Amino acid sequence: MKELVANYKRHKMIYWLTLPVILYFIVFSYLPMAGLVMAFQDFSPRKGFLGSEWVGLTNFVEFFTSSNFIRVTKNTLALSLLDLLFGFPAPIILALLLNEIKGRLFKRTVQTVSYLPYFLSTAIICGLIIDFTGSSGPLTTAIAPLLGKSGNLLGMPEMFRPLFVSTNIWQMVGYNSIIYLAALSRVDTDQYEAARIDGAGYWKQCLHVTIPGISSTIIIMLILNMGHLLTVNFEKVLLLYNSAIYETADVISTYIYRQGILNHDYGYSTAVGLFNSVIGMLLIITANYISRKYSETRLF
Repeated sequence: MKELVANYKRHKMIYWLTLPVILYFIVFSYLPMAGLVMAFQDFSPRKGFLGSEWVGLTNFVEFFTSSNFIRVTKNTLALSLLDLLFGFPAPIILALLLNEIKGRLFKRTVQTVSYLPYFLSTAIICGLIIDFTGSSGPLTTAIAPLLGKSGNLLGMPEMFRPLFVSTNIWQMVGYNSIIYLAALSRVDTDQYEAARIDGAGYWKQCLHVTIPGISSTIIIMLILNMGHLLTVNFEKVLLLYNSAIYETADVISTYIYRQGILNHDYGYSTAVGLFNSVIGMLLIITANYISRKYSETRLF
């Protein structure tokens, strides 16, 4: 206790600067967790938490035995894994390529252009996607010969996942590369010189110096991404999907939205949301454990 008081006196301003962040998480993350009790109730807003009927695990059993469980879980995992497989390496590759560019003006131009989509709202991004993939949209016109058919691409179940993942990469690749560029700036330049003396070209320098130099950053970002694996990109899916492509587009988050907001089944939707959160927590703990076991890098 004495050490904590002494540390507070030495770093008083730092503690005060963290206060807004702590309050934010308390108000918006921890206090709302009291509402999880709805997952075990047939919740009625009129009766409230204390008056609503207690149903135990009924909501969970109903979800696990419903025909929607397999569909939304499969779609969520498919979109998440595809996004992780193609979207996670993309900013690393971009950062490595930008790191090799010597022309300062060209490098800054490429960075600025790649960052821009991130700062557009999801609604604008989805509006552009809808326009470009419409029956007469430029993207539809361009790839129609490859598909062997024409029409609204967002009305084709098989096209939703490629469109979702590819536009996610386009939107996020530039902004996500910033942290890897920062990590690259900390790689010891003497190691490159030693590698060149040993006869290593650009490719071998990348494999044996650059990537090991940023491996800790890559692992931390991978662990954090695992925690968000099942959340996908709820807003984007909600704005792009429709009942015709529920087969491949309906995910856990959109299913929760329909059951809770549209159908007013608050207890059931809370149970589904709790299931989603628990799986996400288990994924991040598992990823951190594996990282801690096989490397020196871990999140906690």
